[in-house]
Amino acid sequence: MTSWTEVINYVRIRYEVLEENDDWLRFRLETEGDRTQQVSVHYAPDTLELSSPVGWADKIDMGKLRERAGAEKVGEVDVVDGVALLKHSVPVTDLGVREDFEPALKQIVANADRFERELAGTDDF
Repeated sequence: MTSWTEVINYVRIRYEVLEENDDWLRFRLETEGDRTQQVSVHYAPDTLELSSPVGWADKIDMGKLRERAGAEKVGEVDVVDGVALLKHSVPVTDLGVREDFEPALKQIVANADRFERELAGTDDF
């Protein structure tokens, strides 16, 4: 079983951490070309919730976002503070950082970045 501390250390070594507290990290990953994508990880006792912004909810077609997200294995749609997000949860009890966290992280980031490019036409997040 992987601990929250191991996840924090894994992220700190590999990515640019933008903000953090005891149960939350926000960091940036490079994607294709010159694009980057932010992602947050929230820790709950048995779960890591990953979220990555797609765009301002009032500036993208939310129906298309829900349709595209529904076709993927990783990512459900939510809106927080006016920002459309892709979210995915990973159980901590089954977590191996490289085996479960990293693939889910890369998939949600790739999907969010692709949807941001296609639906918003920006790289704001």
